[in-house]
Amino acid sequence: MAVTGGARPSIYPTVLYTDAKAGIRQLTQALGFRELSVYEGEDGSVLHAELVQGNGAVMVGSKGTGSRYDEVMKGAGPTGVYVVVDDVDAHHRNAVEHGAEILMPPTDQDYGSRDYMARDVEGNIWSFGTYCPEIRT
Repeated sequence: MAVTGGARPSIYPTVLYTDAKAGIRQLTQALGFRELSVYEGEDGSVLHAELVQGNGAVMVGSKGTGSRYDEVMKGAGPTGVYVVVDDVDAHHRNAVEHGAEILMPPTDQDYGSRDYMARDVEGNIWSFGTYCPEIRT
C-alpha cells in the first residue's frame, strides 16, 4: 500500500507512547489517520507502526522497548506535529465525537489557514489545518 497523493514524504515525525496501541487507536479513530503497518513484539508492545494522513505519514512505537531510539528519547518532551487536511471543520467534528482533547477549536489564521489543535493520550500536540507549505528545492 502506497502513501496517497503520489510523492513519498521525506520527513516522518516519530512519536513514542507508553501505551502505543491506545495512541494508534486515537490517531486512527479520532484524528483521521490510517494504519499502513503495525509490527508488535512478543510482549505485545508496538515495535514500529506507520500511520498515514493524506500524503504524509507518522511513525509510532512503544516506550520501553530498549531500542536505541527509545533510549535517547527518555526524558524528551512531547512532540508537536502539523498535519494538512482538506476540511478542518469535518476533521474537528470527528475528533470531538471520538473524545479527543481539543486545545483550540477551528480558527481562521491571519496567514490564510484554518487550524485546530488537539492533545493526544500522552500529551503530544497535533495541529490540523489547511496551510500547506510550498517546498522549493
